[in-house]
Amino acid sequence: MVKKVSKAKAEAALQHRAINDFSGCIPDGLGVKVWGPLNVEWLNLCFTGALSDCVYYSVHNNAIFVRANANWAAAFKYSSRQQAKMPASLVYKFAPRGFPRTPYELEQLYKHYANKHASHHDRVVMYLLMIELLLFAQKLDKSLLDRTMWALLHDPIYRDLQSPIQGEEDMDFVIPQHILTCFMRIKEDGTTALHVMHALDPSQPFDLEQIAQYVLIFGRPGLENTWQGITFDFAYRMHWRTLFGFTLCRALCATSAAKPAVVRRLVLVMARPRMYREAVASYNAAFPDQPMVAQYRSHLNIMQVHMPDEMAQNFSDDDTLHVLLYNRIPLDWVDHAYTYGVVYLEQQFHNPTMSLDIFREIDDEHHQRLLRYGTPPAIPQWDGWREIFKDDHYHLMFKRDKERALPESPEAKGLYYYIGMDPNQVHLWKCMAAHGLLPPVPTATNIAPMESLVVAAMTASGP
Repeated sequence: MVKKVSKAKAEAALQHRAINDFSGCIPDGLGVKVWGPLNVEWLNLCFTGALSDCVYYSVHNNAIFVRANANWAAAFKYSSRQQAKMPASLVYKFAPRGFPRTPYELEQLYKHYANKHASHHDRVVMYLLMIELLLFAQKLDKSLLDRTMWALLHDPIYRDLQSPIQGEEDMDFVIPQHILTCFMRIKEDGTTALHVMHALDPSQPFDLEQIAQYVLIFGRPGLENTWQGITFDFAYRMHWRTLFGFTLCRALCATSAAKPAVVRRLVLVMARPRMYREAVASYNAAFPDQPMVAQYRSHLNIMQVHMPDEMAQNFSDDDTLHVLLYNRIPLDWVDHAYTYGVVYLEQQFHNPTMSLDIFREIDDEHHQRLLRYGTPPAIPQWDGWREIFKDDHYHLMFKRDKERALPESPEAKGLYYYIGMDPNQVHLWKCMAAHGLLPPVPTATNIAPMESLVVAAMTASGP
């Protein structure tokens, strides 16, 4: 009888392991590594940007190192130009890549972590790995959760993991990851600082990459100088459509106290599908001998708006459409910048910088146009998310180290999207207002080639 019971338990354990020893469908949004001759798919653990400053990811091993191990692995890689070997500990026996990739690996980590007689150092590492994966899973859209993350978030056994960290020896181990010396420079006074990040070059307003690098450090959501309208997710990725919309507005508006009001009007036109297309159609119907022919060249002639500060609040939708027409901005460019307009609206409702009355009215029209026309199409080669690079990662680590003294982190105050969210979709504030018909669309028949507007010519390279 005892043998039969033991056999039944063994069979149940094997069946349980068979169910839990695979990751299930790996979400496309997180990437896949192909391992070995059997082409077994494993989750790529390179969550660069979304992992904390305490983590180092080894590309060669597709493995995660935490805290002191992270410093050791990173220093070894950059000093020897070789990848660090996997630590010989029970941690990487139960979870060979650091992060558990299956519910079974997670179970094994937890059991050893909960065993008070196990190696204290191993228990600390296991705790840190589970906490790091939990923090990452909380940054994901639900569609991207794999079975391991789902278990970690929803199985009561993993709720309220108790920290085994105690004493000075543990504190030496749980130090944050160091910024490597290859990313630092020595100042004249002997102190160290990160390599200088140059200011934006105003002669290159469509250099999206330099803008992305700059805004990541100095203008991301939650900072005092947040650059409104640029999408960030919790992996610090920026959406190219919002970067493009920002650069288009920046190219069209001269620097002055009136610039924010002019940019705001441009953005609100971008947020309303087909508004510019309707204005172009009306203009072409009114002036068939002088139709609007969009600029499609490697270099563009952009006439910037100059306006006295006291007139800025009177800048209207018609004036905005006038500027776009006069500069012969391509229709698909304004369609492409739609995401910038939508995110700008979301950020205003999330953290208002002025009265919301104007934004509520625009938002109602935006929703109704969206129902009528659908989401404006993107330009494929300028679509998608900008992933951060290794230099970006260390610049961000350096900046966040200084931000720790702030009473509240930028991520807690700013509007960040869950990884996997579509920024073109409305997520945060309200449903469409159920009142009235679509407001009348300006006819734009009064828009002719401008001569009276004070402008300054500039040449900008294309994106």
